[in-house]
Amino acid sequence: MIAKHLVRAAREFGASTVAHGCTGKGNDQVRFEVAITSMAPDMNCISPVRDLALTRDVAIEYAEKHDLPIETTKHNPFSIDQNVWGRAIETGFLEDLWNAPTKDVYVYTDDPTYPPLPDEVVIHFEQGVPTAIDGKSVTPLEAIQELNRRAGAQGVGRIDMVEDRLVGIKSREIYEAPGAVALIEAHQALESVTLERLQRRYKRQLEQTWSDLVYEAQWYSPLKRSMDAFIEDTQYYVTGDIRMVLHGGRATVNGRRTDTGLYDFNLATYETGDTFDQSSSRGFIEIYGMQSKLAAARDVRLGRGVSF
Repeated sequence: MIAKHLVRAAREFGASTVAHGCTGKGNDQVRFEVAITSMAPDMNCISPVRDLALTRDVAIEYAEKHDLPIETTKHNPFSIDQNVWGRAIETGFLEDLWNAPTKDVYVYTDDPTYPPLPDEVVIHFEQGVPTAIDGKSVTPLEAIQELNRRAGAQGVGRIDMVEDRLVGIKSREIYEAPGAVALIEAHQALESVTLERLQRRYKRQLEQTWSDLVYEAQWYSPLKRSMDAFIEDTQYYVTGDIRMVLHGGRATVNGRRTDTGLYDFNLATYETGDTFDQSSSRGFIEIYGMQSKLAAARDVRLGRGVSF
């Protein structure tokens, strides 16, 4: 989104070059420049911090000398990226992998060790998009903001990981994404009821590829665009309510309700009156296991059977 507006501004002002503030070690420099040139292949990109090899301490001194408004200081040397979807913290003492994050690292989430009382929330989705929380209509932005507040108060969404950057460096990052984690958990729970089995299984595989593409600066790539079309199609029936409990760092689903799901109570129940014909399972198993049975018979015949 930032790259899109940078290109728009460059066009508006007749500029041929776009600048950004990334270092030469991170992923964002790649994301900015690939996104910019994917929309405007004639644009040039520069990064003063990277191109002048400015280290963090030099950059801090420059900002202090010129009265530039930055939160990062020599006493608080974290590099922080944040928006409504999440918050990422790195550098400083976090660069030592053995150092545990201190409480001052976190802003979006409270300590899950001492949570308040459990918070039960009902999220309504329309074709995969959150449209109401506890019966109150919300925009997607409002849904994220509300769950950032409520899930954050329960310590949901803290992530401490070492990731492999595009430039080949391993980097330790602390993330806070309370609203995102709660929404994704709820959305996947609703998909488990509404998506057909093979469709859901394939979507889980595709999600990893989609995430890798986005992580690796391919937001505007043809493959990601094609995947978006598939994902949009899968959401046609993802409509309903998910009830979940936010407590102690976890977002736990405990209820699902939908009129477009594939769950059939009369087929699933084990009580008297179920409509499933259990006698059909015998033939199904015989056909399903036929290849394995034939392969096992061959192994026995040729002396490669399982030994006991």
